[in-house]
Amino acid sequence: MEPGLANQRHPVVREAGAARGISASWHAWVTWLRDKPMVVARMSLVHADPLQSNKTGEKQGPVLVGKPDTVEQGTMMRTGYFRAVIGTVLAVVALSAGSDAAEKKRLFDMQEIRNPRSLAVKVLQDWHRVNGPVPTRQKLVTIRVGEIWPGREYRMPVRMVVPANRKARGFHLTGGNTLRRLERDTRLTRLDQDLLRGGVGLVYTVVQVLAQSGLGEMGRESEARFARSLDPHDKIQYWAWPATMMRAITAAHAETGHFESKGRVAMSGGSKNGATPSMAIIHDERMTAVFASVSPIWDSPLRLCDRKAWDELEAVAGRFRNRFLGGHFGPNFNREALAAGRSWADLQNFAAETSDAVFVSRNLKQLRARKVDMLFHPGTHDFVAFDLAWGGAHHKDIPIYLGANTGHGQRKGHPKLERGQQNRIAFLLRHFFPEQVEPLLPSPAVAQEVVDGRLKAWVRFPAGAGEESGRIWWMFDRPIDGSPGYLSRLIPDDQSIEMKFDSTTKTWHASIPLDPKASRIDFFSNHRKVIRYRGARHATYVSSPYTRATLRGEKQ
Repeated sequence: MEPGLANQRHPVVREAGAARGISASWHAWVTWLRDKPMVVARMSLVHADPLQSNKTGEKQGPVLVGKPDTVEQGTMMRTGYFRAVIGTVLAVVALSAGSDAAEKKRLFDMQEIRNPRSLAVKVLQDWHRVNGPVPTRQKLVTIRVGEIWPGREYRMPVRMVVPANRKARGFHLTGGNTLRRLERDTRLTRLDQDLLRGGVGLVYTVVQVLAQSGLGEMGRESEARFARSLDPHDKIQYWAWPATMMRAITAAHAETGHFESKGRVAMSGGSKNGATPSMAIIHDERMTAVFASVSPIWDSPLRLCDRKAWDELEAVAGRFRNRFLGGHFGPNFNREALAAGRSWADLQNFAAETSDAVFVSRNLKQLRARKVDMLFHPGTHDFVAFDLAWGGAHHKDIPIYLGANTGHGQRKGHPKLERGQQNRIAFLLRHFFPEQVEPLLPSPAVAQEVVDGRLKAWVRFPAGAGEESGRIWWMFDRPIDGSPGYLSRLIPDDQSIEMKFDSTTKTWHASIPLDPKASRIDFFSNHRKVIRYRGARHATYVSSPYTRATLRGEKQ
């Protein structure tokens, strides 16, 4: 078996001949201690190899490995000693069983993810100078990500770009590329040039549908395997894509002559290239920032296969077919899994066991402890990020920007859409050059009240945030999250107004006339702040939490 990530499916199990953990062999321990009372009388328990060979090569009982001279074999134990050993072993077994269960739930073996020796790098283009407005050195390789299933290797290309005259300290990592594009030397955008001038590198890999990489057969087999197994390792989006981005970091850090060992790693992209880094950053502490658009953010009931939520959806929208609506973390695989013999309970168990490893919303505490920068563009009408009402109610502090009437397949956008927004550029510049670039706006607080046939809304930012404008959008009786109507019913052209700033209360406010026939109203506001860097102005926007209010006259 080739070294590398082959053991990610069962990270406790190692290659043949390597030491095995107690958790993999506790039955051997208990059986041997029961049948062989001739064991250790004095010991310091550190590690156990259940079947060590003696000097003659014969298999014998476990040797408890501790300090030298603390292990004696062939000494008959007193009853008390025997009970002590049994108690110790059972305690270790109990702890090991718990850690073993937790280990098996882990999707990635991060020790192997970080292991450069298992990359099996194949150099397609060695380091070479590329002239241009900002001269660079570039290299193209392919790397071994791991085994997507036993015996099937998964490899992807990686192009690395660094300043011509120094090592890169940190880099911008993206997966929204194609094989053909990576075969050519990178042509730098204005953002790329700014990053490289500041000493930040660029790393490109491929996170795409496998058919686009000439791996269509592997992609089809992956889907079929997953429908039968519900093993996240079998599905490209849960294992192969995030592992690709993490292994690309390992490949870059292995180039010690071109990348410094420490530095920030920011990722950006949309759709699968928003979802993939959003998931990967949960597992890989080398990643320090994620900018993601039209991709999942939170663990709403539909995503968790909550029967009540699905019954409500189908009662309103009927049984419908959409490849993404209602999906756990991307395409909806429920029907395929049920057709393959799995049950609804199986789907619920899968969601329960996997969601901690997938959703940013379940990992906010640890991400913030790591000081990870985040910004999300879910779109107001997107079939992947189909649960704005739930997310706005439960995760008001996750920073988002809502482009009105945007999402997969939404081509026009609202007439008042901020078409000049440059959030991604400003986000990356701020992340890599925090001493030179002002912070973007944080998530504001929102409040509302229904009075005399109008909805009054207030939005407040922390003091000194620097917001420069406010505009509010609204809809009446929008169809529920995850429904076809959620996508098709757009914000009307005339349902947006500028907000006014009250310098006394330090709030942005608006008064919206209500439809007397409506039972609820959805609204959000967007606020601008211009970020400057090297003489350029970048207009950035952040949204208030998406809010759904019932129209009953009381304060919400």
